[in-house]
Amino acid sequence: MDLDKVLHQPVRTRIVAFITTHGEATFTDLKKALHITDGNLEAHMKKLIQTGYVEMSKETGEGRPQTMYALTKTGLDAFQQYVESLQVLLNIEKYPK
Repeated sequence: MDLDKVLHQPVRTRIVAFITTHGEATFTDLKKALHITDGNLEAHMKKLIQTGYVEMSKETGEGRPQTMYALTKTGLDAFQQYVESLQVLLNIEKYPK
C-alpha cells in the first residue's frame, strides 16, 4: 500500500483537512489555524495547487483582496483515499497477524 506522497506531509495533511471541514479557507485562516509562517504556508499551497488538489481564487470587494482556497474533486478524492489508507495501515499495526 502506497501513501500519497503529497498528502503524507504533516502540514499538507492539516491544510487539506482544514479546507475539507470548512469548505474553503483564506490564506489568513490557514495561517492562524495551523500556526505556520507565510513562507511555509505559501510553499505548501504551491505544491497542493501544482498537483491539482487545491484551487485558488482571488475575491475582491471592500478592502484588500482575499486569496481563497478550496479543494478540487481530485483533492477531495485523494484525501479520502489517504485517510482510508491510513485506517488500513493502523488496523494492520494494531492487529498484527
